Amino acid sequence: MTQSPPRVLCINPGSTSTKVAAYDGETQLFSEDISHDKTALESCGSVQGQLALRRKAVADAVARHLGETVFQAVAGRGGLLLPLPGGVYAVCQSMLDDLAQARYGEHPCNLGAALATEFAQASGCPAFVVDPPVTDELREVARLTGLPRIRRRSVFHALSQRSAAQRAAKGLGLRYEAAKFVVAHLGGGVSVGAHDRGRIVDVTNGVDGEGPMSAERAGTLPSLAVLELVRRGEDPAALARELLTSSGLYAHVGTNDLRDIEGRAAAGDRHAEDVLQALAYQVAKFAAAMAAALYEDDAAPVDAVVLTGGMAKSAPLSAAIQRRVAWLAPVVILPEVEEMRALAAGALTALAGAAPVRVYGQREG
Repeated sequence: MTQSPPRVLCINPGSTSTKVAAYDGETQLFSEDISHDKTALESCGSVQGQLALRRKAVADAVARHLGETVFQAVAGRGGLLLPLPGGVYAVCQSMLDDLAQARYGEHPCNLGAALATEFAQASGCPAFVVDPPVTDELREVARLTGLPRIRRRSVFHALSQRSAAQRAAKGLGLRYEAAKFVVAHLGGGVSVGAHDRGRIVDVTNGVDGEGPMSAERAGTLPSLAVLELVRRGEDPAALARELLTSSGLYAHVGTNDLRDIEGRAAAGDRHAEDVLQALAYQVAKFAAAMAAALYEDDAAPVDAVVLTGGMAKSAPLSAAIQRRVAWLAPVVILPEVEEMRALAAGALTALAGAAPVRVYGQREG
């Protein structure tokens, strides 16, 4: 009798949505991207306060598509944890504690492990996180800043970026481990990375205030101007929340929905068009900067600039970025993010014993 392939549930909480998918082995049973109203998220008070809202959204999606079912594994998006090598990690209590306390930063991805654990417990199966956003492969030169007591850290859309680069490599007839890519993830958050022969050697860290503005983040700002706001009496904690949750597109035009901004621009709203172009300009500028990080070891050219994530579905935005970076390398647009399939693949390799299940907090020697 043929054994059924393992059924895996994948949960990926992002800034403005929660993605849910289920697989029987490599076969996708369903995939749904659940958008969350910004007001509803804000009413939760904190990222941890969103857990019940997102849990219900996941449960409703599973019920709609599968009814009652049992999973053999649940994979969640990794959160802001200790710097880690890429790979598959078993969810453990120390991981859950660090995420719940936002010990290394607050972001909705911190809910991935907790959500995976709750649904795994209901099925009596293991919970994993795969290629967490703290995947750290930076060169030492990328860590140094002009203020020695502040060092840059690696926090970005690791799962999305690597899977997009691997897909781009395959489409171009290249090996990811032998090619150079600049990858921009354009979703609720935005990150730009330099992929040098399979290693992500530099990234923009939006959680720390780097990189292009995004749907709700301010991105890179003049540091002394920010300090001046504090000097004038702005509360640092409130300002930090504003920079990370209600800046960017939302601050400029009152919405974090790029489709709405596109519609306004198409209808002749000059400010909406200016904001759209500013987003494209900033992504292109950081893409060009990341290209420089790919010439540390040799002079081989960049193989491609890859655009991925939900906002890459926008033809006006992608075209505006492309015309600014086409001189750099061919532009590959892959709007369909393969994060969910990558989560499932990680869980399947763990179940099959084909890859080690890593222990959180235990770095390789």
